Amino acid sequence: QVQLVESGGGLVQPGGSLRLSCAASGFTFSMYDMSWYRQAPGKERELVAAITSSGGGTNYADSVKGRFTISRDNAKNTVYLQMNILKPEDTAVYYCNWRVRYWGQGTQVTVSS
Repeated sequence: QVQLVESGGGLVQPGGSLRLSCAASGFTFSMYDMSWYRQAPGKERELVAAITSSGGGTNYADSVKGRFTISRDNAKNTVYLQMNILKPEDTAVYYCNWRVRYWGQGTQVTVSS
């Protein structure tokens, strides 16, 4: 019943920007923290950003701090990840996550010249 659907990935040049979206359903979205993870081929899945249920608190991995912004719109049951000043090392599949155990299908982000 829980569904998390990511969108917004694509191919961008270094220094470019993308905005990812995650549409959630099947639970009371406004009551829970949400997060974004990413996984590159051959690497561990890592936490990128997290946001509290109200949107008032956020946390970021050191590697993306100052470049990425997580936000949410509880009226739309959607969490966003604005990614700026993208680097090749940001290339990965990005996943929306709820309560650690629930994942979306992922959206591919490729940063390359």
